[in-house]
Parts: sequence; C-alpha cells; structure tokens
Amino acid sequence: MNFITEYGLKLSGTLQQIWADEQKNIESAGGILADSLTAGGMLYVFGCGHSHMVAEELFYRAGGLGAVCPIFETSTMLHEGAAKSSKIERMGGYAKLVMERYPMTSNDCFLVVSNSGINPFAIEMAQIAAGGKTKVLGISSFAYKAKPSRHKDGLHLPEVCDVCIDNHVPEGDAVITVCTDGTKAGPISSIASLAIADAVMLSACQKLCERGVEPEVFRSGNCAGGDVHNQKLIQHFGARVRSL
Repeated sequence: MNFITEYGLKLSGTLQQIWADEQKNIESAGGILADSLTAGGMLYVFGCGHSHMVAEELFYRAGGLGAVCPIFETSTMLHEGAAKSSKIERMGGYAKLVMERYPMTSNDCFLVVSNSGINPFAIEMAQIAAGGKTKVLGISSFAYKAKPSRHKDGLHLPEVCDVCIDNHVPEGDAVITVCTDGTKAGPISSIASLAIADAVMLSACQKLCERGVEPEVFRSGNCAGGDVHNQKLIQHFGARVRSL
C-alpha cells in the first residue's frame, strides 16, 4: 500500500478509536477544567520534547481559551538541544525547580502530556501539582503502562493524574514500516494528543455554556474585530500568564 494512504488510514483509525473509547474521560477532564475556570482558575499546560506542542496549541490562539498558562521550559525543548532535552526529561528532581516558578492553587488545573508516560520529569510535575491540591489531567499512550518506568518509584503518568486520557498511540509512535529492519516512520502521537487537548477544551466550553457562563476564547487576529477582542483578554490575563 502507498505509504501516504496507509498513514491516513492509521491516523484516522486512531482518531476514531479515541472518539469511540475516550469520550467519557474527555468529558470528565472537561468538567474538571470547567470547574476550575468557574472558580477563576487557570489551565497550566506542560510537556517535554514534542509533547510541548500541546502547550503551544492551547495557548494564545484563535479558538483557544484565554485562561491558559503554558509552561515553556526551554531545557526540555528541542531547539535548546534535542539530545539534551531527552536526558533532562529522564532526570529526577528537576521538576521541583520548574514548578517553583508557577505557583498553582486548588482552583487551577494542570494538563501534563507525555506520550510514553514513563519519564520522571512529567510524572514529578504532576505529583507536585497534585500535592498542592491542583487537579491534574494527563494525555499519554496506555500502550506503555506495561513497560518499565524510569521514575524512582516505578510510577507511570496515568497513575498520578485525576484523569488521564489514552491517545491510543502504539509503542514507538511511528506506524508505517519503511525499512527492511522494521524501522517505522509516520509518528501520530502529536496529532492524537493535540486533538484530545482541543476536545477537552471544547468539553469545558460546552459545560460553561450549559451553566450560563460565556467561555473566554481568543479570536483570530486576522478577522474583523479580532484584535480588539483579544486585547481585552490579554489585559485580563496578562498579569497571571507570563508568556502573554
């Protein structure tokens, strides 16, 4: 089969599986987020490596919630050194230094994204947030739950979240065999996790609407009235979101 065709089938199949099997968890996560927003809380978002793109996706974008504070920890991003970021993701104890800069409360909500869910950084970030009574949401591939964790206590990300959503990505992420030794290309974790994150956001918006609360959402700055609308949100959240 043509690689492009095969990839499209694999990708659409994964998204269909998410929509079929994860709706309850997505709506549960949306409810937690809606409760947080109703209480005046913020949604903090974190991921290492490619998973940090979920923080980019939810932050300051057309159709995105205003109350989003991304944790852009550059030491775990690829542009600061790809190999280094992988090593830091596996380090224990580093998360505490990052979380000291983001004082979360019990009104806030924390979304942690890690495809494997086995590396200490993301797990410890979730643990620290939970220790402060912040509700913790996760997105991870449950295919790794049977794999050894690198966390000192052997924990996996789903074990330390209030709600964790399975992105249904297979071990290894890529889905198309392109080499005779079995090496695969065509990763799907980013698309799957981004779709889940936006679905959680939409679920929260729906629950807010059902409560008679207008969701505070950015508009496109390329459409009429967008800049004026967005400036109000920037002024409202700017003091609490360092990246604004």
